[in-house]
Amino acid sequence: MPKLKNKEDYLNLEIGNYEVWVRKRYKTLYTLNDFMIGLWFLSGSILFLFESTQTVAAWLFIAGSLQLVMRPAISLANDFHVKRQAEGMDKARRDKR
Repeated sequence: MPKLKNKEDYLNLEIGNYEVWVRKRYKTLYTLNDFMIGLWFLSGSILFLFESTQTVAAWLFIAGSLQLVMRPAISLANDFHVKRQAEGMDKARRDKR
């Protein structure tokens, strides 16, 4: 198994004979992104009630929409990372034999 620099930065998932180390930062990033999306849309909705702040509200909706696009990007980055980790573990197991 490849050595991990700091095990506290990872979440260890054991699935059958496989072990997957997922960086906790992806979960934190995903949650923070979701929280910010909620704030942008809530603030935008409130500001949209007043004619004088509708332009700012529209920009907040745009920011929230951009972050919605980031959600699958974060998920894909995590998937690619997990795949690389799994490939590294498979290689280490093959080399052990």
